[in-house]
Amino acid sequence: MGIKCDVLSLHVTEIRLENMNISGRIDADSLCKLPSLQFLSLAINHITGDIPESMSNCLGLTYLNLSSNMLNGKVPASMESLKNLRSFDISNNNLTGYIPHFKQEIELVYHNTMISGMSVNETDPAIKASDDKIRDNVNQPKAPTLAWSITILTLVLLITFFSLFIFFTDKKNPKVAEVKESKKCVHESSARNYTTGTEDDIEKGGKVQDLVFFGERQEKFTMDDLLTSAADLQGRNIYSSLYKIRLKNSSIFVVKRLKNLHVSGDDFKQKVMRIGNLKHPNLLPLVACHSSDHDKLLIYRYQNSGSLSSLFSSYVERKVDIPWKKRLSIMSGIARGLDYIARELDEDCAPHGNLKPSNVLLGETEEPLISEFGILNLLYGKRALLYSSYGYRAPEKELTKKADVFSFGVILLELLTGKIVEKSGINLPGWVKSMVREEWTAEVFDAEVNRVGKQWAFPLLNVALKCVSYLPEHRPDISEVLEKIEHVVNSEEDHSISSPSSVESDQQDHMVVPKTSETPGN
Repeated sequence: MGIKCDVLSLHVTEIRLENMNISGRIDADSLCKLPSLQFLSLAINHITGDIPESMSNCLGLTYLNLSSNMLNGKVPASMESLKNLRSFDISNNNLTGYIPHFKQEIELVYHNTMISGMSVNETDPAIKASDDKIRDNVNQPKAPTLAWSITILTLVLLITFFSLFIFFTDKKNPKVAEVKESKKCVHESSARNYTTGTEDDIEKGGKVQDLVFFGERQEKFTMDDLLTSAADLQGRNIYSSLYKIRLKNSSIFVVKRLKNLHVSGDDFKQKVMRIGNLKHPNLLPLVACHSSDHDKLLIYRYQNSGSLSSLFSSYVERKVDIPWKKRLSIMSGIARGLDYIARELDEDCAPHGNLKPSNVLLGETEEPLISEFGILNLLYGKRALLYSSYGYRAPEKELTKKADVFSFGVILLELLTGKIVEKSGINLPGWVKSMVREEWTAEVFDAEVNRVGKQWAFPLLNVALKCVSYLPEHRPDISEVLEKIEHVVNSEEDHSISSPSSVESDQQDHMVVPKTSETPGN
């Protein structure tokens, strides 16, 4: 638990050991032997000692969180050699001295420490030259007081003349006055913007708008309400931060703050409008958004039932059961939601891009609600995927509808086999294909499926294996997948299947066996 690796290269990429009562010192020498380590969080533990100099050898780190420990001493200046580091949190420690002189843009958090801030790198030529210049200026004789007075008086007269010229020009030009009045009205009314917004409502001329709401149900809160409410950080990376916020009226929302976007302001507005206007029973609706020059926020309602990922975790730990009927409901619900957004969004806006159990929430009646759809498209544009959901990511690593079908196929296999990718790190498509090759197909299903739904699980396994085909052109469209799943659901409800034996016999004739031309283990 807490360790993630690339199942293809078998390299550790992420270590997250937060709030686990860990004590001792940081063994940086061992950590830095992991060549693919990018994410390291040891927050909220009892770690003592200093930050080792050898931590600077972890060159692949992009995120480092050592907050809320008992670290002391100084932060090593050699840490500035971590050129890939984008987030560094050492808050709530006993550290002293200065933060190293990082040359890249980085998110630094060091409150509740005795650190004074950014150190000065005296070897930096630009800084040294600046210091020399300051010292030279100090040693120069002061200019005569009369000369300085004349210069200042001249500047004041010029500024006054220019201001009067602009004032009288604006008075004579009614169009300019009208524009200024319009801008004033927009600014004054921004805090009262509670209606469903248009594209221009999201951001006007770089001015901060309050909140633009989507949907028929109008929430009654403002940005000030969000900023003054209790907020718990749920997760953070170099592209976004996620907060759970409880308003004073006890309503709970989730706020996703986006950063390092790779789309223009206009593209952001257009794509958020498309996302906000999507309405379906199996999509987590976007409640509101906020956009300014500095902040891009997406706001959703908090779901008390958690996510499919948390349900899987409880199932693996034998805390809950996932009945066959519930599995069918989850399969068909996700497929309906994906089919809807695939039909509603054009090719320029990926249907999802990051489908995995943690991005499927469960509603009040435990219906699946797909979240995060379209978000990856805002972060990466049309570039190849960089996210770390290796177990669910399609081999081609692209933002396409067929890539979403692959991710959904992995979730189908999880529901059928009871093997959870996020917990085991297993290459689930590869394992299932190998079982089918060896004619052990019936052995892939978990106990619950074998007990209740085995006779209907064979056609669903057939669909799932097609979804996880290595080549995108071999995968079905999501509409075809939905049709197959609904056929199984309706067949079970109508009791139209005569006997389990006839179903198994039929599936042996149609079972998908991985082609030898496809890459093994995918």
